[in-house]
Amino acid sequence: MTRKFMPTKLNLRHPVPSDIDIAQAATLKPILQVAEEAGLVEKELEYHGPYMAKVKLEALQRLEDRPDGKYIDVTAITPTPLGEGKTTTTVGLSQALGAHLGKKVFTCIRQPSQGPTFGIKGGAAGGGYSQIIPMENFNLHLTGDIHAITAANNLLAAAIDARMFHESQQDDEKLFNALCPPDKQGQRSFSPSMLKRLQRLGIGKTDPEHLTPEQRARFARLDIDPSTLTWRRVVDTNDRFLREIEVGLGPDEKGKTRRTGFDITVASEVMAILALTTGLEDMRERLGKIVVATNTRGEAVTAEDIGCAGAMTVLMMDAIKPNLMQTLEGTPAFVHAGPFANIAHGQSSIIADKIALKLADYVITESGFGADIGMEKFFGVKCRYSGLVPQVVVLVATVRALKMHGGGPKVVAGKPLAPEYTEENLDLLRAGLPNLERHIKNALKYGVHVVVAVNSFKDDTAAEVELIRKAALEVGAMDAIVARNWMEGGAGAVALGEAVIKAAAQPSTFKQLYPLEMSIKDKIETICREIYGAEGVEYFPEAEKKIALYTNLGFDKLPMCMAKTHLSLSHDPALKGTPTGFVVPIRDIRASVGAGFLYPLLGTMRTMPGLPTRPVFYDVDVDLESGKVVGLF
Repeated sequence: MTRKFMPTKLNLRHPVPSDIDIAQAATLKPILQVAEEAGLVEKELEYHGPYMAKVKLEALQRLEDRPDGKYIDVTAITPTPLGEGKTTTTVGLSQALGAHLGKKVFTCIRQPSQGPTFGIKGGAAGGGYSQIIPMENFNLHLTGDIHAITAANNLLAAAIDARMFHESQQDDEKLFNALCPPDKQGQRSFSPSMLKRLQRLGIGKTDPEHLTPEQRARFARLDIDPSTLTWRRVVDTNDRFLREIEVGLGPDEKGKTRRTGFDITVASEVMAILALTTGLEDMRERLGKIVVATNTRGEAVTAEDIGCAGAMTVLMMDAIKPNLMQTLEGTPAFVHAGPFANIAHGQSSIIADKIALKLADYVITESGFGADIGMEKFFGVKCRYSGLVPQVVVLVATVRALKMHGGGPKVVAGKPLAPEYTEENLDLLRAGLPNLERHIKNALKYGVHVVVAVNSFKDDTAAEVELIRKAALEVGAMDAIVARNWMEGGAGAVALGEAVIKAAAQPSTFKQLYPLEMSIKDKIETICREIYGAEGVEYFPEAEKKIALYTNLGFDKLPMCMAKTHLSLSHDPALKGTPTGFVVPIRDIRASVGAGFLYPLLGTMRTMPGLPTRPVFYDVDVDLESGKVVGLF
């Protein structure tokens, strides 16, 4: 059953209340109504309460013959530490298209990590009158996907250590017999995962009794070189004291200690795989391809070799299904996956986008951080694996960020803005415009149209906004529109919606920045030169070593997923505006073979954030009378 879409009416208040007050006062449609208005059917849903549901992958099979809608990516200029409102703009644009302009629309965004939610950043549901609701569920456990990723990641970590321990305790024959014990009838057989390892080793036999002693030893002993281990445990909490730890301190593991550490769950390769997979079979294959180390002969050791890729897939079977929610004005939203945008590719899932594009005229998705990171990875990684072709980039800019790039005072989260940001200053703004212009030109290199959204703040003046508009049009943007959806909901983004409709109707010629056949260095240097504006690239010895290793292992045809600061177009967060003449240092290169990319490290990148002196969790509690969450944002 397909229902006619009925927008949810907003009760706008001024001044604008807190995000959580707005969200808790909202009227929510039953999730079945949201689904049916979007074109889904009840048998494709798995309910998680009255206002959230998972969508089964059978929906994509049912819809596969439908043409795709228009594909829109929302990104931003180089942001301040406060963020420039990409998610708020993404949601507001969707509300404008669906609730005010009569278009079928779907929002596709990432699930936030609990770490930043309870740290300093806060949540990621949007803000003001452009939010995904229920906001508390969105920002907390949602349907448990992040916990499933934690479980799958840590199962592999435990399996690696256990395998190395048992190999050290047993000879080849005992190890083989332990891995392939006889059943009650005395028959030995290989598990499905073991058969995949045999195939990977090129051993054609599938009966354990027919393997030669040499084949048994080769099958059973992985001979992992501990110094090459890259797989770490994860937890979805900002816990700086887990960055470096020592394991194996128990009496039974004496002599097997090693240094390792924890990452935050959203930095796990399992999360990146969830975001990039196209189906259950593909996910199973990707999990098996995860490279955790090399052996003493310099060969890659994978999760398939460890033997737990199948079990990891079982843990992820529910997580692969997108989560259906709604905006404050009742338009449908998929919230699915949440990989870090500095280490991983920072995009919501391909599966969610594919289903949404079959159901909607317009799918609005969002890329993490600024366009030099998020948009470049959206095109260079996500679109390569999805095969989806984007028509429009919406580039979010703010007056305050451009003033910062023009030489304004330092912007610090939690501290009041300096007067330069709250008073009209056209000279400061003009000096920062090259950052916006660079991002527009970068998007145009891919053959997509650009619409600039100036996220409105109360202190912005008409003269400042007009200066931004003229600069954007001069370098090739199709339009530049003030977006007031934070305070007005979808009504405040109608002009932006109309500009996106117009841009999406124009012919476009999407193209990639580089071919995968390029060498690792050529791909890195193309991104550094064309997107960042770098003069050159410097490779540290560890990076040179990894380039040789990955080329030898056949990983050199993977796309690059650059790990760098989001606070500058360069590798150095102190370089604001549009820096020139800099040389990008490549400290190391790591492989996420299961996800399908290499990630060069540009400087020091943290994969486990720490808590500030005054974290957000101080304010979060539950009202015991009403049962409502208070103080979330």
